[in-house]
Amino acid sequence: MAFAALSVIWGVPYFFIKLAVDEISPLLVGFVRVGLAACILVPIAWKRGALPKFRAHGGALVAFALAEFAVPFAAIPLGEQWISSSLTGILIATVPMWVVLLSRSFGVQEQLGVRRLAGFALGFLGVVVLMGFGAISGLWGWAGVGCVIVSALGYAVGPLIIQRHLSDLDSIGPLAAALAIATAVLFVPALFVLPTHAPSVTAIGSIAVLGILCTALAMLLMFYLVNHAGASRASLITYINPAVASLLGLSLLDERLGPGGVAGFVLILLGSWLATRGGTPKPAHSELAEQR
Repeated sequence: MAFAALSVIWGVPYFFIKLAVDEISPLLVGFVRVGLAACILVPIAWKRGALPKFRAHGGALVAFALAEFAVPFAAIPLGEQWISSSLTGILIATVPMWVVLLSRSFGVQEQLGVRRLAGFALGFLGVVVLMGFGAISGLWGWAGVGCVIVSALGYAVGPLIIQRHLSDLDSIGPLAAALAIATAVLFVPALFVLPTHAPSVTAIGSIAVLGILCTALAMLLMFYLVNHAGASRASLITYINPAVASLLGLSLLDERLGPGGVAGFVLILLGSWLATRGGTPKPAHSELAEQR
């Protein structure tokens, strides 16, 4: 039940982001999302005594906050102004491949065999197919793709920072501290994009779902799932999230992928599975941050 719930919860953010950015600035969407999540997780981490000492881990925490929260939570809403929520979810599915590809840069040694190289090739082909068959149109469409790719890279760098520099800490501590840091980082930019009129209930409710359900409560549910089923099984959520995002976009927002989009979707998921299958097990801390 926890696995099914989290698979849905981390598949719906792109749908609610699409609803929110119709009325609210992407920067404000990102700020309120991290702020709400921080208000929930920081007190929990404080009560558990899990908050890390900033003096000892300050650089890593700031880097993690930027890569995992501040940049993606602002860039994805920015990108979804110009591309569909279903396409966003599919592009985010490339995160596992980026993790493996970037791991050596962070001193995390993972062997690249024939199967993994084939996975990278399939994933890259899937992105090419996705981009080349009408899913993207115009300069702004490509700008939206760029925003999501930057976010995917951030989501890949985040767990590597934890694995390299913060693996000795309780998982919830770095996550809560990073959410607080990201809130502070986005605070001033958000002040310049306040809405000129009151947003609708739909927009406000969408941001509330993003911060409370899709970020804070999802992280707590992930902790429960890892403790009871193991990090490896929990990581399978990565391959279900984009399917949920695509179904929501296609059914409720009248988005279209077309044959090229479906083919790209399948190739990216297959490539991600091959690229990450059978690798060196990662600490639970790192796999927690990989899921959306």
